[in-house]
Amino acid sequence: MAMLKARFGIGEPVRHKLFGYRGVIFDVDPVFRGTEEWYEQMARSRPPKDRPWYHVLVHDASHTTYVAEQNLDTDETGDPIRHPLLEQFFDGRDDNRYVRRRAGMN
Repeated sequence: MAMLKARFGIGEPVRHKLFGYRGVIFDVDPVFRGTEEWYEQMARSRPPKDRPWYHVLVHDASHTTYVAEQNLDTDETGDPIRHPLLEQFFDGRDDNRYVRRRAGMN
């Protein structure tokens, strides 16, 4: 089976197509890695499990979310993302992309 290429990368600002919130990707799973119970309860649009899924820091919130690729678009606003965990994952922005923290850097 060929590995599918993720449309979005770590540090990329995105917007949820259905719910409209913005965020930044902090991790990518090549396929769905959640539980069947979570999928049945939370993934109401039943997105494909065999496509990439993304861990997202939600703008102006303290939670993260797990989103299927089909439900995301690039966030074109250029506005910064505000999230309490942002500095744990990123060292700031370069253009409209967040720069991943290097291991061992505080």
